[in-house]
Amino acid sequence: MADIDYAKIDTLVLDVDGVLTDGRIVLAPSGEELKVFHVRDESGMKYWKRAGGKLAIVSGRGSPVVIQRARELHVDAVRVSVRDKLPALREVLAEMGSTAAGTCAIGDDLTDAPMLRECGLAVAVADAAPEVRAAADLVTTAPGGGGCVREVIELILKRSGRWDGILSRYFPQAAASAEVSG
Repeated sequence: MADIDYAKIDTLVLDVDGVLTDGRIVLAPSGEELKVFHVRDESGMKYWKRAGGKLAIVSGRGSPVVIQRARELHVDAVRVSVRDKLPALREVLAEMGSTAAGTCAIGDDLTDAPMLRECGLAVAVADAAPEVRAAADLVTTAPGGGGCVREVIELILKRSGRWDGILSRYFPQAAASAEVSG
């Protein structure tokens, strides 16, 4: 594993099933697909955007729920029903003006491996396929759908010195105290 310059990571690319969700697919009697998303991942994605980060979703499955969720979270680029994730990754990076070296990709299964290998920071979720975990720069402690995206976002923001800017919104007195004592 190479040394990672977390300050250069400005783009986050996420798989959906097995990363933003626990990988289970629930079908309603009407045939509508239901997904469960973790609220801490949502908060983390909002913090990421607030810190100036860009977000993309690249998913092998197509689902109106994913499009709706991406819209709610102001995701910059979304690709669903993707058969080969590497060309889709390259397309969204070009669309967002991002580089592979400045991108963190989070995945869980073999179809994510080419995308992960392309990026500056490759992350596998705790319950990812063994081969994906072995190839990753980092493996989360949280499983897919269990706050793993928030975990990665906090790690990047903390290691790059951007987390204090997020905290200052919620703990303004601490920021003011640090300025006075510093």
